[in-house]
Amino acid sequence: MKLNELRDAEGATHRRKRVARGPGSGKGKTAGRGIKGQKSRSGVAIKGFEGGQMPIYQRLAKRGFNKPNRKSFAVVNLGDLQKFVDAGKLDASQPVTEEALVASGLVRRRRDGVRVLGKGALSARLDLQVTGASASAVSAVESAGGSVTLAATAAAE
Repeated sequence: MKLNELRDAEGATHRRKRVARGPGSGKGKTAGRGIKGQKSRSGVAIKGFEGGQMPIYQRLAKRGFNKPNRKSFAVVNLGDLQKFVDAGKLDASQPVTEEALVASGLVRRRRDGVRVLGKGALSARLDLQVTGASASAVSAVESAGGSVTLAATAAAE
């Protein structure tokens, strides 16, 4: 491969559509907006408009609550840990830290920490050092002869 042969994949880039640039462009004169009417003018905002009827988003009751400071954890299942140990991507003899999980590729990024869940089977003896773990995951790791150490979150600083 040579530098002069490098190019984007087919369909990865798009030319910007330049409207109102003459009849030869195919989008001249009215620039695809049609003739007259509200949508041909500037400053149009009618996405939720229902012809004067009360819009559905106003008719329905407000529901739920989004906690602004909620924590988002990277999730790891026991079955995935076992697969990575079997593949040699995780060293079972060393403590399995959050940094080791990121380095192995099991976790893309730490977020507010890594949380281990009990889905799947674990036979390897692991010393896990993570932010959180479910009760079933802790019991499964300890029954396999390992240990789980819950670390304080680094994001709380």
